Amino acid sequence: MTSPTATLLISCPDRRGLVAKFANFIYGHNGNIIHADQHTDFAAGLFLTRIEWQLEGFDLSREEIAPAFSAIAQPLEANWQLHFSDTIRRMAIWVSRQDHCLLDLIWRQQSQELLAEIPLIISNHPMCLSEQSQ
Repeated sequence: MTSPTATLLISCPDRRGLVAKFANFIYGHNGNIIHADQHTDFAAGLFLTRIEWQLEGFDLSREEIAPAFSAIAQPLEANWQLHFSDTIRRMAIWVSRQDHCLLDLIWRQQSQELLAEIPLIISNHPMCLSEQSQ
């Protein structure tokens, strides 16, 4: 899939109809949900969901999504975040002495599987990777 997607991360007090309400918001604006996860923490009375949809054909611009969704989220006392798949994030990597995890992350970033800029790599070990490989 090459077209950008949007993802909503939502948590709110659990009640009936939440999945339908959130899905209908996306469907009502001509969206196509491509991934959805949900979980209810019964002990805390909390509903959590992650919904990702294609932006191609969606009839709200990126700038219009947040205000439109806020009108739904506010009465539900929902905390939420909106993310776009083509946003390049800056991230730091904390590394251990084992280099395979760092190498995997760098490979994923280079192949664009991990869409991120990595300006900082941090370790609390005195031996760096170049010393390990010698």
